[in-house]
Amino acid sequence: MKNEESLAFATIEELAALLAKRKISPVELTEMFLRRAEQGNPALNAFLTVTAEHALASARQAEKQLFRRRSSHRERHPLLGIPIAIKDNIWTRGIRSTAGSKILREFVPSQDSTAARKLSRAGAILIGKTNLNEFAYGITGGNAHYGPVHNPWALDRISGGSSAGSAVAIAAGLCAASIGTDTGGSIRVPSAFCGTVGLKPTFGRVSVFGTMPLSPSLDHVGPMARSVADAATLLGLIAGRDPLDATSSSRPVEDFRNALRKPIGKFRLGRPREHFWEKLDPEVRRAAEAAVHAMQNRGAAIREVSLPHLKESLDAATDISLAEALHVHEAAGYFPARAAEYDDEVRHRIEAGGKVPAHRYLAGFDVRKRLLAEFDAALKSVDAIVTPTVPVPAPLIGAESVGIEGAQFGVRPTIVGHCRPANFTGLPAISIPCGFTRAGLPVGLQLIGRAFDETTLLRIAYSYERANDWPTRHPRQ
Repeated sequence: MKNEESLAFATIEELAALLAKRKISPVELTEMFLRRAEQGNPALNAFLTVTAEHALASARQAEKQLFRRRSSHRERHPLLGIPIAIKDNIWTRGIRSTAGSKILREFVPSQDSTAARKLSRAGAILIGKTNLNEFAYGITGGNAHYGPVHNPWALDRISGGSSAGSAVAIAAGLCAASIGTDTGGSIRVPSAFCGTVGLKPTFGRVSVFGTMPLSPSLDHVGPMARSVADAATLLGLIAGRDPLDATSSSRPVEDFRNALRKPIGKFRLGRPREHFWEKLDPEVRRAAEAAVHAMQNRGAAIREVSLPHLKESLDAATDISLAEALHVHEAAGYFPARAAEYDDEVRHRIEAGGKVPAHRYLAGFDVRKRLLAEFDAALKSVDAIVTPTVPVPAPLIGAESVGIEGAQFGVRPTIVGHCRPANFTGLPAISIPCGFTRAGLPVGLQLIGRAFDETTLLRIAYSYERANDWPTRHPRQ
């Protein structure tokens, strides 16, 4: 059996192979991750609920199935015996699902979300629910009710949010993978800050049923993982049409994992003229430029593309998210009836939704059409658009501004600015590790692709990942 350190940072594929060969049992693997969660969570605050009893019962059942020596078990249950975590705004039947809020502190769903149900059917073992910004309404990983999530690379730094605990649990070796949500970068930002892989699929590719909504026009559910291959595996399991979610697409679900085995050859990357490459921390610029150059050396063609309505879209997306968040919380009966139970920052954002006039909300969708047309035009000449995921390394916890090129900018708008366009257009986007700052903080590279073409996006990301050793580096325990 491998030592604990190598097991904790192994990929799903590696763990599945060890389980199949009986080098380790599902119970031993689950006990190891639970032990690491118990030891690491007090400092990291990645988990709100650790489901030890539930996980061990699932592990014992998985062990029985694996030890029957039936190869069909692995085919029908590709995650059999693999311990994962799920963000706490995603329902899990019989397990507390707080959405990081005081209002839902004791909420225990009577049914699974579609994503949780599909993972359970695939054999995954749920070891816990991860911490997040309250109601997923934030980007730093801070939570006034349950405390902030700490970055495992530097505990005084933010993890990014709102899928904060999910990225941290993966990066620190507390679980094998996780599922998060992304409304304005909430999968990709913490993935970039924590050195993990995060994929926001095309809007409608994955059902959002059973997920506490934030802004239904922008909400996505997606995989967070240790490798591109793991993200591809998870996406294939949770994607697909869901009769419980009217926004889910009936587009066929491809075999994303097997597609990675096909050589990609030469591909074309679009580098936007506007916004993404303009104001960057020097170390982020260095790492991202080096990543683009490395892909170019491996045969990628780099072309400049133009997205003139990009900056206009940032305000339009904000108007949509503010208005929709207010409607969601009013419809749920939480606001204004229970306004006192919200954190001040979250309550102020929800209140701000009432200041967005109808004409401005509707105008936002006109901007969306224009920007999507520009992305579609650009993606006819390139296979993906490449940008830094976030323009700065992880800021200090509690920082209100960050410095870039001698000027100060607000933390929140700086962090969401590169990720929100993919939510606004609904296009798929992935963040992959592309380097570290001199202080040892991870840097992420973002690839944005064509609608429902996650396959190409994953293949490009995989080709870069295989040529670099970034995923093999882990925070000191």
